Amino acid sequence: MLTVAEIMTPNPITIRRDTPLSAVIGLMKSHRCRQLPVVDEGRLVGIVTDRDIRLAMNSPLILHDRSDDQTLLAFTTAEACMTSDPMTVEPGTPAAQAALVLKTYKFGALPVVHEGRLVGIVTVSDILDSYISLLSAQEKEVCP
Repeated sequence: MLTVAEIMTPNPITIRRDTPLSAVIGLMKSHRCRQLPVVDEGRLVGIVTDRDIRLAMNSPLILHDRSDDQTLLAFTTAEACMTSDPMTVEPGTPAAQAALVLKTYKFGALPVVHEGRLVGIVTVSDILDSYISLLSAQEKEVCP
């Protein structure tokens, strides 16, 4: 049985509650990720996704100038738009179970927590990578 520990991204990039959205966006771009766990002394307190940021920035009810966007990015923190106390999995959770949670709730990622501490993150991309590896291995067995 394949476990989350075998496919997760260990020690993911994290942010703090007080990280400005401008820095959150910069980290997402530079590390090519769409979710960042929010930690406080190694303990998971939330998660910020690219969708959370888009919702915070693009309210259809508010018309604003570009300078307003820059101010919002500089002074709004991760805590303002994060999902607090997100759903998590343990490293020993079967990968198939994590995949089912991701599919059911339409999440892009699940933080991986062990004894209250963040140890990794499992993403839809991690699930797909493991699936691709499995299929490739099966094809090599059938057609050596």
